[in-house]
Amino acid sequence: GKWHMGVNCRTRRDHCHHPLNHGFDYFYGMPFTLVNECQGTDDPELAKSLQDTYWLYTQMIILAVFTLVFGKLANLFPVKWKIIICLAICGLLHFLSWFSSYGFTKYWNCILMRNHDITEQPMNLDKTMSKMLKEAIMFIERNKHRPFLLFVSLLHVHTPLITTVKFQGRSRHGLYGDNVEEMDWMVGRLLKVIDKESLKNTTFIYFASDHGGSLEAHRGNSQLGGWNGIYKGGKGMGGWEGGIRVPGIVRWPGVLPAGTVIDEPTSLMDIYPTVVHLAGGAVPQDRVIDGHTLLPLLRGAVQHSGHEFMFHYCGVFLHAVRWHQKDSGTIWKAHYATPVFQPEASGACFRRGICPCFGDGVTHHDPPLLFNLSQDPSEGNPLSADTEPLFGTVMRRIGEAVEEHRKTLTPVPQQLSPYNNIWKPWLQPCCGMFPFCWCHEENNKA
Repeated sequence: GKWHMGVNCRTRRDHCHHPLNHGFDYFYGMPFTLVNECQGTDDPELAKSLQDTYWLYTQMIILAVFTLVFGKLANLFPVKWKIIICLAICGLLHFLSWFSSYGFTKYWNCILMRNHDITEQPMNLDKTMSKMLKEAIMFIERNKHRPFLLFVSLLHVHTPLITTVKFQGRSRHGLYGDNVEEMDWMVGRLLKVIDKESLKNTTFIYFASDHGGSLEAHRGNSQLGGWNGIYKGGKGMGGWEGGIRVPGIVRWPGVLPAGTVIDEPTSLMDIYPTVVHLAGGAVPQDRVIDGHTLLPLLRGAVQHSGHEFMFHYCGVFLHAVRWHQKDSGTIWKAHYATPVFQPEASGACFRRGICPCFGDGVTHHDPPLLFNLSQDPSEGNPLSADTEPLFGTVMRRIGEAVEEHRKTLTPVPQQLSPYNNIWKPWLQPCCGMFPFCWCHEENNKA
């Protein structure tokens, strides 16, 4: 499925960030993320504001060139042809720079890979879902006689909400509901294969989302990013519950009791130590591992999560800290920074399209905003020293935890720097001779 963790570092074929370089033995899926451009929609998603700005500058340069040419030919004002030609070349280069980065997104970024080979460029979205499901089923069947780890990262419940004709109109909740219905069916197919191959009682299955609903995802009046219920905020907002509180569903018949509901804060970072535990291994001891194995909690051996503090980042910036006070069971959360919503009361960053992590797009709080999530899960009523007798004690303990946490961090190069975010043609995966990158799986002999 979707990888979206990078591919290459220095050359087009070094595959330094590829799944096969990070512990996986087989990969089939999309190395990048799913964007509206993959569907060929008229509603571009990738840096839309940047595209509009680039196009405006390009039009201005074109207008300037035509004005100079007209003035030169009509003898309205003296100007050298060299200046006109240089300006025209600059305009052409400017146009190519933005158009190559954004105009060809569908052809260069919306691709499918099998291991290190590109099988489709661009990918056929109408068939992508069935191909990924088929690959997952075949993987289970190939490995049913030995232990295996299958990580399926579906493209569903993510804009542009690719849904096959069979499931369109199924839900009362529009295209998003249809997409959820199809995802549910796909997960059901995988579970049936597990059951059919008599793997039901020996397979640990964990189902979850990587974030809450994306509130800014709209098409006209249609909400495309899901709904976060009573929880404030959404995807990409650092610390608000709506962006980070997601359900986890676990299935392991014969080992874990059915129908059990555990209301304890855990993390997707817990999957790693849980899998290591299940495989009989040991997590590295030379570094801080943020996750904790879920097995004792799931089996009822312990009543509380191994997480006392959770640190919620937006990029490299610490936005919020959660404290699970073990003696009382109370869950506190302190917000050091929150995104500036646009419009102010909207609960999202509609004008920007995505909430920023720093700068004028966030509000820093001193003292931090403090909430008692046990009583106020909607984060609607920030506490103060006047309204909460424990305010000083809680803030002091959270502050100590932040200092302890920061001592364990090792500085690394900023992965989200402007240089690391710009398009680099020499790293672009391509199944042909760059820039002619077109191929289809039925014609690919890899």
